[in-house]
Amino acid sequence: MLSRRRLITCSATLAGGVALTGTELEAQLKRDETDPNFKISNGRIRQSIMGWCFNDQFTSDKMANTLALAKHCKEIGIVAMEGIPRDAYSQIRKLGLDISLISSHGFAQGPCNPEYREQTIKKLHEGIEVAKEVDCKSVITFTGMKFDGMSPDKAAQNCVDTWKEVMPAAEKAGVNIVLEHLNSRDDTHPMKGHPGYFGDDVDFCADLVRRVGSPNFKLLFDVYHVSVMNGDVIRRIQQYQDIIGHYHTAGNPGRAELDNTQEINYPPILEAILETGYEGYVAQEFIPTWDDPVLALRNAAQLCDI
Repeated sequence: MLSRRRLITCSATLAGGVALTGTELEAQLKRDETDPNFKISNGRIRQSIMGWCFNDQFTSDKMANTLALAKHCKEIGIVAMEGIPRDAYSQIRKLGLDISLISSHGFAQGPCNPEYREQTIKKLHEGIEVAKEVDCKSVITFTGMKFDGMSPDKAAQNCVDTWKEVMPAAEKAGVNIVLEHLNSRDDTHPMKGHPGYFGDDVDFCADLVRRVGSPNFKLLFDVYHVSVMNGDVIRRIQQYQDIIGHYHTAGNPGRAELDNTQEINYPPILEAILETGYEGYVAQEFIPTWDDPVLALRNAAQLCDI
């Protein structure tokens, strides 16, 4: 049954001669029905946002864009930000927002390649120090990209050995190092997929976490990347609940909004996360496609406020 508003929207679309597919029409209805004044009220999920997804959405000035996004987050009830310039941290915290994740060495030049071992160690140590300064509990790490002549077994051991060298500092600081699994399937956009990434199997990444063997070395479970590469998301959340230290969201395919054009059904996934007892952050990391990116963010926040 269509609501009166949905019926009006459908009629107007048809009257205007605009041919929409079923998913396009549902997405339009989703936009039309999103409450432009929604604010998080349940707060069972501690929602954060990955700032890079909203680059240049409000202004071409990176700092001004970050602060504009922060104010929208505050209005919506999102409690933290990540993936933003470090020189914005102090102002973000003054607004009452947390920093949920500290960047480090980037996904391309990681410890699977011995050429980047010392660089990885240095960047992770720097990240730990920044995390201490801003009271953040997590620093991100990656395996890095495959390289010519690479032995998978040796590359995996390179990763484990490198991370083990950093873990005493992380443990002393009470900071988690979180390893992100990334998909290598999508080659349509530089941030929708990462062909050649070594840690593109979440089960393999979970094994690396266990091999490091530190309570402060965790898995960053990106629902979008897991959906693309592995699937069976809820079962894997249950399977790896003891080593998951952070979550990211996005729709699939397209890494777009969490709307009806995408195949991932987020409410039961979020319920499964809560059932594991997880109390950390879930960061929105979708690339907005709606005409109004703030409305898209409100929609995602509302969907995740279970």
